[in-house]
Formats: sequence, C-alpha cells, structure tokens
Amino acid sequence: MVERPGRPPNPPRVCALDLGKARVGVAIADELGLLAHPRPPLDGRDKKALIRALGELAREEGVGLFLVGLPLDMSGAHGPMATRATDLAQEISQATGVPVEFFDERWTTVEAARKLRESGTSGKRQKGVIDGMAAAVMLQAYLDRAQGLGSADALVMPPPPPPRGRGGRR
Repeated sequence: MVERPGRPPNPPRVCALDLGKARVGVAIADELGLLAHPRPPLDGRDKKALIRALGELAREEGVGLFLVGLPLDMSGAHGPMATRATDLAQEISQATGVPVEFFDERWTTVEAARKLRESGTSGKRQKGVIDGMAAAVMLQAYLDRAQGLGSADALVMPPPPPPRGRGGRR
C-alpha cells in the first residue's frame, strides 16, 4: 500500500502488462482504482532488466497486482505466445512478490489502435505508444468490471493450468 502522512493508505494499485518480445506495454491504475493510465513501454528484450524495472515500479507505485495480457489464439487456445506469457508472468510474480492475473488480450491492440486514430495519432507515431495504450485498454476493462461497469467479465482469465513435466501423461 502507498503510505501518505496524515491520510489512510491507498489500496494497492493494479498494473497491466502487454508483453511483447521487443516492448512491454505498461499501464497503471490511478490511486482510486478507477482510471488506467498508459506509461512508456519497457524493453522486453532483456528479461532480467524487465523484471528489475517491474520490481521498482511495484515498490514505487504500490502495485498489488500485475494484470498480464494472455495472447490466446483466435480459437481461445493457448499457443506458444500464451505459454511464453504465462512463464514470464510466473517469473515476474516470483521475483517481485506481486500476484498476477491473466486477461484475454486478443482485441486490445485493435481497440488501442482505434482509440489512437480517433485521437489523431498517426500510424507512424502509434508505434511508440500502442503497447501502453493496449495495456490501458486491458486495465480499463478490468477496472470497469471491478466497479460493476461494462462487460469485461468474459475477458478476465483464470490462471492457466500448470505445465506438464516431460514424463507426464498427455
């Protein structure tokens, strides 16, 4: 929780992550847990540096939950990208001590691009902000659902099943 002298502490904040190989989109909820705010993307190429940066963010901002986008196939199946995301999410949670929930992110980038076009952001300028906006779209749907607004219930995903060992039954 974020401590403020003379005031009750704020509830832990939610931080959404749109995991990519090159960039990781980041959005964080405001102190009231009502609005999602995109942040600059983090470098996704160096996993150790990424996890370190997320740990710092969690401490500085009072993050109590990471909401991680789960890139499911259009059929809803877990493909290689979803497996990569769940593995990285587990590492983030273990390293930071912050729990993780998963969110079906299949349409977040499309929605983010639409919002950016509507705001007048050109295709070329979208590249630097699309990841954060996709994380913000995901986080806002999550926050709206928590407030009883919107219909994001179907988008929040339960944790994926644990991976099977090499000698396990198939």
